[in-house]
Amino acid sequence: MKKPLLLLFCLLSCLSVFAQKNDLKDLWWKRNNLRVIQMNLPDYEAATINADSIVEDLVRFSANTLLINAGGIMAFYPTKLDFHYQNPYVKGNVLSDVIRKCHEKQIKVIVRFDFSRVHESIFKAHPDWCYISPKGERIINTDMYVVSINAPYVQEKAYQIISEVMDNFPIDGIFLNMPGYQVNNPYEGKYHGIDQNEYDKNRFAEFSGGKQLPVEENKSDPLFQKYLEFKKHTVEDWSERLHKLVKSKNEQIAICTYSDKFVDIIRHESQSMTTLPYWPYSASDNVSNAVNSFPDHIISNASIQQISFQSRYNAVEPQEVQIRLYENIANGSGLDLSMMGDMRGYEDERNFEVFRKVYAFHKKHEPYFGRYKSVAKIAVIAPGAWPSGEPMQEYRGIQLMLREAHIPFDIIEDGQIHNLAEKVKGYKLLILPEITYLKPEAIEILKQACKAGTSLIATNRSLFDSPETLLDLFGAEIKKKDNDGAGNYLIPDNRAIFKSFAGQKMLFWKFNLGIYDFPGADEKLLPILAKGRPGPPEIIGGHDATGSYAMAIKNHDKSKAVILPINLGKIYYMHGYQEHKHILLDVIDHILPESKHTIQTNAPARVETILKEFSKNNVSNSEKQTGDGMILHLINLTGFSGNTYFEPLPLYALKFRIESSKKPKKVFSLSTGKAIKFTWKGNIIDLEIAELAGFDGIVMEWN
Repeated sequence: MKKPLLLLFCLLSCLSVFAQKNDLKDLWWKRNNLRVIQMNLPDYEAATINADSIVEDLVRFSANTLLINAGGIMAFYPTKLDFHYQNPYVKGNVLSDVIRKCHEKQIKVIVRFDFSRVHESIFKAHPDWCYISPKGERIINTDMYVVSINAPYVQEKAYQIISEVMDNFPIDGIFLNMPGYQVNNPYEGKYHGIDQNEYDKNRFAEFSGGKQLPVEENKSDPLFQKYLEFKKHTVEDWSERLHKLVKSKNEQIAICTYSDKFVDIIRHESQSMTTLPYWPYSASDNVSNAVNSFPDHIISNASIQQISFQSRYNAVEPQEVQIRLYENIANGSGLDLSMMGDMRGYEDERNFEVFRKVYAFHKKHEPYFGRYKSVAKIAVIAPGAWPSGEPMQEYRGIQLMLREAHIPFDIIEDGQIHNLAEKVKGYKLLILPEITYLKPEAIEILKQACKAGTSLIATNRSLFDSPETLLDLFGAEIKKKDNDGAGNYLIPDNRAIFKSFAGQKMLFWKFNLGIYDFPGADEKLLPILAKGRPGPPEIIGGHDATGSYAMAIKNHDKSKAVILPINLGKIYYMHGYQEHKHILLDVIDHILPESKHTIQTNAPARVETILKEFSKNNVSNSEKQTGDGMILHLINLTGFSGNTYFEPLPLYALKFRIESSKKPKKVFSLSTGKAIKFTWKGNIIDLEIAELAGFDGIVMEWN
């Protein structure tokens, strides 16, 4: 009897392991077909929300996932925890009703937690749980106090709150809002500084071998660098413990937040801008960055409806939302939008028709979205996940040049290069726009890529803190990193490279114009002319050669490295003069002429073209890895004026030549469902689109 029992036990164990693996393979979010609507509920709406109307609206708008409040700042359900502030407007257990009725319609429910603040009543009982600035100030929003991440509320009580929700509601995911360290009051735009809570002081001393917390954010201070390591360590430690807690209860519960460690869904946000020019490529920027930097994650980029924290009840323009949502689809994210409250009696419903239309479009054509492979030969290195300041302007300007020229490119976050060595080495060209710091291991990967055949273009102050890298890769030495270039001119001297400057001998400059020597370069270009004599027309002139150059090329065995120590991206982002764009495009054409062959078109620059290989995204095809074809996403931005959004202009007779190693069996439009005539010769597809309204997806199926 023992042997059969042993065999039975082994069989059951194997089946159990197989089932667990199968469950992991079938995690619901892995389909990457999310259509999320987030209802950010003010406390008072808990008294009036209705589960039936919420679900009815979700179905009407083709959503398959609801994101709704649960706890943290306040409980939107009857909590039994005395340290969890109860929303006084909650009646009964409406959260339970919402989840149950969503599930009846096969809609997943992700619940929102925000552990960044506690109610005044909790603060009074436990002031040691809360943030305190170097000046002894608290961060307060009405009656809510910002907490310290290392104090017991976040380190212990938050897990108990999450456990209470998981134990009482059959949720499908948890979303963590505002995780991590707080130094600002973002709702009032005020900076307060590094948290000096005693729990933070003690934990930092333990981490650093007895050092005291810094009081200033100074990147050149070794103590602050240690503090940055400390923040990363403590946030990842908290996230790992949360991951273990959640997955021990249910592997099918997704964890969603803005970071990547111990997370299933990385969330990003397309927000309205407070400064001009507006950035219509926000969703493409966010999704491409996250998809390529974290290829093992699902990305969900939220279109934030509110104009600002001070204007939450006014939505951004409908055409801005339409562009964001279509860019999400085109770059490999699902759909995601965030609004204040539920959809009934909403204060600004102008975007509702856009939601309905785009969400229905995604649902109808779901097999063609979410499983993409890039065709790009170029990658732009991003200065982080949330760029700001001059690096952001430089980065966006470079993107803008490529997008307007219809040159496909991927985006990779600078901090992820060392995790993506083989991917990085697979590109023909890497562009570094003001990438001022890279980890030593990332620099080594760039050197290896360059040696193997990947060319480089670096702009402005890129790699200024690594002089040996500048000399090794680019043959460059810094004489003056920061130099106001207003009044200087550049000469597009080598017309074999600079082919776009017929009739133009001098290119005006402003912003930074670094003064570099190029002892190790093979070619120096763009001679810099002096500022000359300012004044009335009678006395101007004097723009004599300075002996310095704004560009150099170093030839490596299999590649070229180009350095432009100038604010090339920023000047185009801020002013949009074509001459500055053509500097970059001519340089790319010189070192990578095949880049312009991937997509050739007569479409205007304001038509965003995103080309991907796809595998059909359906259950029967879930294990298939080979491609089913290509899809050319076309997003019509002709209604974007720089400071507002109008309806896009319809466009006609758009011609495309697209590289394809395979002959399509059929080509058709997702928007119309109609076949499109095409020819295929010499690995080139030629086709014409009769009309483009706001968006289309041109499917070229191989199988």
